[in-house]
Amino acid sequence: MSGPRPRSEASRATSPGQDSATDVVRWAAFSCVLVPVVLLWYGSSLAGAAGTALGLAAVTAVCRILLRQSERGAARLRAEERAPRRVTHHGRPHSGQHRAGAGARRGGRHSGGNTPVG
Repeated sequence: MSGPRPRSEASRATSPGQDSATDVVRWAAFSCVLVPVVLLWYGSSLAGAAGTALGLAAVTAVCRILLRQSERGAARLRAEERAPRRVTHHGRPHSGQHRAGAGARRGGRHSGGNTPVG
């Protein structure tokens, strides 16, 4: 029997976000063309329509960059969640970072702490 194969859990987790981001970028690119055409149709100047198209294209490019960064960050987070955690000798999960208290520094130069300036 051949039929649609179920997608794996990993592809289901990544696909909807990527599809929606791609759809947003496609609609934005479409509006970069549609809005100036409508402006020209209703009697706006060519320079005004071209300026609007450039502005929309710039906003679309910035949004696309931000969406891609967000997707990469989300993928990195999912990868970290799936990665097995090491357990320390205390029996607690090891986060990979040492968590010292606020203001605890080791080595280096210190500015003098909490002495008032005056």
